[in-house]
Amino acid sequence: MTLLLFKLIATPLLLLAATLASRRWGETIGGFLVGLPLTSGPVSVFLALEHGPTFAAQATSGSLAATAAQAGFCLVYCKLARRGAAIALAIACVTFALAAALLRWMGLSPLALFAVALAAMGLVLVAVPKDPSRLAASIPTSRWDLPGRMVLVTALVMAVTLLAPSLGPQTSGVIASFPLMGAILAVFAHLAIGSAAAQQVLRGMVAGLFGFGVFFYVLSLTLTRSSLPVAYGLAILGALAVQSALWRRIRQPVSPLGE
Repeated sequence: MTLLLFKLIATPLLLLAATLASRRWGETIGGFLVGLPLTSGPVSVFLALEHGPTFAAQATSGSLAATAAQAGFCLVYCKLARRGAAIALAIACVTFALAAALLRWMGLSPLALFAVALAAMGLVLVAVPKDPSRLAASIPTSRWDLPGRMVLVTALVMAVTLLAPSLGPQTSGVIASFPLMGAILAVFAHLAIGSAAAQQVLRGMVAGLFGFGVFFYVLSLTLTRSSLPVAYGLAILGALAVQSALWRRIRQPVSPLGE
């Protein structure tokens, strides 16, 4: 019962913090924050508590594959954004599924998956230019927006942790890492403001994925070699170190020639 209550409380609060930050600091920063493991991180903790550190360590391979797949999701959505939110979202979701499935099929090591993810994220940041005018642009909101996001993300966490024994660790890691919050934020920005806003949300999200990748790569190394507090503490510290450097970088203006 205690773990169930934690699931029902912790994840919505993390989403609430990210959403309020995006409203305060704009689209790009909002995307940057939802690129962090705000959903998959708690899922990993729950998997470790309910099914053991070995299960959670195996799930990190799925999460690392999903990191590269998330970069693919963002790139495809950005390139198709002008065709409309529905088309861009649908094809981006297919891209995520195919990329994650391919990487799982290849059976790469966590280090190799991490390297692929870094390359994919770098590609997206080059392919989608930064728009300084949108760094502080805020997104109009409605009364149902935030409660709806909190319900969806909590439902995802509950479903993955409940079905994990049937899905297996790697599939659980992939599903938990689907960019649900980023997709919601991007589509809402797309519908409320336009395709350029959605592109900047997703560009910010890709920058946030560097911390996401570090988090799960550190877990792949530490979950079976140390206690859970130490493993997750090191993963969080690694992600925060990367994100603190990127936070300064993402808020810097760029010249007309790009970064």
